This record gives sequence, structure tokens and C-alpha cells, in this order.
Amino acid sequence: MVPMSDAATVTTEELDKYRRELTGYCYRMLGSSFEAEDAVQDTMVRAWKAVDSFEGRSSLRSWLYRIATNVCLDALNAGNKRARPMDLTSPTPVAQAQLVKQPEITWLEPVPDGRVLPSVADPAETAVHRESVRLAFVAALQHLPPKQRAVLILREVLAWKASEVAELLDTSVASVNSALQRARATLAEQAPAASDPANPLDEEQKALLERYVAAFEGYDMKALTALLHEDATMSMPPYDLWLQGHDDIVGWMLGVGEVCAGSKLVPTVANGSPAFAQYHPDPAGGFSPWALIVLEVREGKVAGMDFFLDTERWFPLFDLPARLDA
Repeated sequence: MVPMSDAATVTTEELDKYRRELTGYCYRMLGSSFEAEDAVQDTMVRAWKAVDSFEGRSSLRSWLYRIATNVCLDALNAGNKRARPMDLTSPTPVAQAQLVKQPEITWLEPVPDGRVLPSVADPAETAVHRESVRLAFVAALQHLPPKQRAVLILREVLAWKASEVAELLDTSVASVNSALQRARATLAEQAPAASDPANPLDEEQKALLERYVAAFEGYDMKALTALLHEDATMSMPPYDLWLQGHDDIVGWMLGVGEVCAGSKLVPTVANGSPAFAQYHPDPAGGFSPWALIVLEVREGKVAGMDFFLDTERWFPLFDLPARLDA
């Protein structure tokens, strides 16, 4: 325990209690799971170095959020901005499809639920938290200027009072309310389509995902098509290509994507959504990592498939096996 003023004492254990929720906050701000963890680590280091200046006039949680916000604003003001392929180009007809790789810093990154979502008993609160880390929602947040982004997350996602946000940002309540109005207006223009969050207790969703696994592992395009929305999308970061609609998705999977035939899927969750680790048949035997697939499910059908191909980054992050035996 570190002695401070008479008003407050803080231990490393008390700081660590806030690590997961701060990671969720920084992830929404930055759109990168790795940058979020770095930002939280920076926050903890700054907090520990400044612990003598914390006099307990505000809560420890508020103090840490102030530090984390400044860390994120510094990163965002340096020009960091994440996107999905859908944010950068129009869908490409499969006949013209080419794989053009973009730098890693371009892309919005997936994140394991367990690293960013708090454990809460209230189903309604759980649904709000899951919705707020969806890939489409976090991508929409990237269109907001940094301070508007912070205001919107603190007010709409974390349910802070306007006065609390004003104190954190060293500004007025009127300024916070104005920033929130502008952020809401921008977000309305970029509004992501609604989706169904991962819910393992939902029998209908469970059946859909079982059918998806059977269709994908069997490489049954007719069965897979029956599970997709007509305007379903498919993307493959770090490539900027994305496809839309049954014909182009199936055309890709039966063309260049046919290397995925014979794959095995292992269920996981990412960004509040159903997800799978895809393992590809290995000529040496067994199955090796190929992609982390994050699904968007809407109204009982698959509306989006995001294949994150940099498995050396994603599989360890999600605690997934390095390979599967035959």
C-alpha cells in the first residue's frame, strides 16, 4: 500500500480492478485491441507515478478515466484512425476481385469479449455493452472527432452524467451537451445496421450457428447461401477487398477462396458477436490457423462475415489452439 494524503490511499490491486473496463473504453476510442491494452498500461503507469497527487476529491475510477482519456486523445490527435474495408471502398464484383494488402494500422481490430466486457447480471445492461463493441458500431465511432467520441462513449455507453464528463474533460456541461448532439448527428448518418448479439442461450441462434458450421465445414454453398441475407457482406483484412451478395460471395468461395474447403471451425466470441477460429487443412497433417471469422447476425440470418487473416496476432489474443490434430 502506498501512503498518500490523509484523503486517500491506493494499492496496485485497486488500480487493477478497473483494467478491464478501461480496456473496453480505450478499445472503443481507438478501434485496436492491442493499442487499447497499451493505452491502459500507459494509464496505469501514469497513475502510479502520479499517485501522490490523487487526493480523493474525485473517485479513483473517475481519476483513471481522466488519465485514460488523455492517453487516447494523444494517440488520436497523432492521426490514428481505424476502418473496415467497407469504409474505404465500394464492394467489388467477384470477376474484378483483387487482393490488395493494406498496412496493419489501417484496420479496425477484433477483440475478445472477456478483455473488454464487464461481468454484469442485468441482461439489458449486458446487451448494451455487447452492442457498444460491435465491429460496425466501433467503426462508426471512428467517424467522430476524438473529443466527441469520448463524450458519446462516456454519456451513451457508460451512462456518465454530463457534469461528470465536463469535469473529466475540464469543460462546461453546455459544451459536453453540444458535443453529444453533434456526435449523435454524425453517428445517425453512419448508423450501423442492427444485429443480434452473441447469445448462447438463444436456441434459434444456436441452431443457426450449428447450420453455419455444418455448411462451412462441408463447403456446401447451397446450404451456406440459405443462411445469408441477400445483401450479406464478406471482408478479409488485411486486404481491402470486400464482397456483397450471394453470387459474389459464393463465386469467391468457389474460386480463389476454394482453399478454405475442408476447414474446421472452433467457436469463440468477439466484439459481442458470434465468432469462429478457422483452421485450414495442413499438408503436413492436422489443421493450421487460417482466419478468425466474426459474424454479424441479423434477424436470424448471417448478415456479415469478417475474416481476419493475421492469425499470428489474433489466435494468441483469443487463447486459441496453435493447431488442431487430424
